Amino acid sequence: MIAQGLWFAAGLIALVAGADLLVRGASRLALALGLSPLVVGLTVVAFGTSAPEAAVSVGAAIQGNADIAIGNVVGSNLFNILFILGVSALVVPLVVDAQIVRQEVPIMIGASLALAAAAWNGVIGFVDGALFLAALVAYTGFLVVQARRQTAATREEYRAEYGQDAARGGVSLQVALVVAGLVLLVLGSRWLVGAAVFFAQAAGVSEIVIGLTIVAAGTSLPEVATSITAAVKGERDIAVGNVVGSNTFNILGCLGLSALVSPAGLPVAPSVLSFDLWVMIAVAIACLPVFITGHLVARWEGAVFVLTYAAYVAYLILAATEHDALPAFSSAMLAFVVPITVLTLAIAIVREWRSRRPGG
Repeated sequence: MIAQGLWFAAGLIALVAGADLLVRGASRLALALGLSPLVVGLTVVAFGTSAPEAAVSVGAAIQGNADIAIGNVVGSNLFNILFILGVSALVVPLVVDAQIVRQEVPIMIGASLALAAAAWNGVIGFVDGALFLAALVAYTGFLVVQARRQTAATREEYRAEYGQDAARGGVSLQVALVVAGLVLLVLGSRWLVGAAVFFAQAAGVSEIVIGLTIVAAGTSLPEVATSITAAVKGERDIAVGNVVGSNTFNILGCLGLSALVSPAGLPVAPSVLSFDLWVMIAVAIACLPVFITGHLVARWEGAVFVLTYAAYVAYLILAATEHDALPAFSSAMLAFVVPITVLTLAIAIVREWRSRRPGG
């Protein structure tokens, strides 16, 4: 048990370190080769922080642990929005860029609905995975077209953020960083998945619950570090954009690749189809009214996010252990937590609408 705990910890450390090296190397390499800062920022950086999720989900799919592959993505997306954005907003209210509201969040919601459609028959198959990856390529191409409208000022701002001289150190050094990052990600995913499966079997907890909680939170550490640090530094749009971009990549990239490499596709657990997947979609949709109200995630909204995630994890634990308190807790969730959350969002929308009315 102790040895598996050490392997789990080593896997987390390797994943975080590998993602950091990959993002640094790929970002500077892309700039050194003259690629657009917008494309690098919305793909390499946001997708790079999702590299641990990709490594774990693909590794789990190859090893036949589909529950961990799917649970990791669904759980990470919930963790990213509810916990990371919630905590970041508690640190400092988060300003949301208009482009994120108009474009990135609807794309994230569309990807979430596409996942539900693909999983409807109980299996995410090879064709589904290919379509997901095709959508990711199309999305990236769309960003490339948008990048042509960038100004010189934006380019200088990006260079200041990710290295004033992206080319400094030479292309070979950046390639070495990318390779080192990939190696650490592969090793880390193997160690973490192996230890997680062992813990699930030893504790009698299903792999899907382990994937939705421990593995999901662990692989989201790069997003935690990026978003909270950005919020503290006052770069609040980065904190939000990183999470939204990562969630889109988790679905289209991580599950797309996982479905392609899995011998028989990715079977979807009944509990995910009946509960977790719909919670993920609801949370994604809830971002729209929260983000639209003044283009700001206020502290009270951050508190609602964090409390909602705590309630979700509590439900998973009670359900996994078949605790006697589960029926009462479920009733409380339906009768109190959900209506209060909907009511607070509705109040926020009405206040925003009134503030925009002439003379409001």
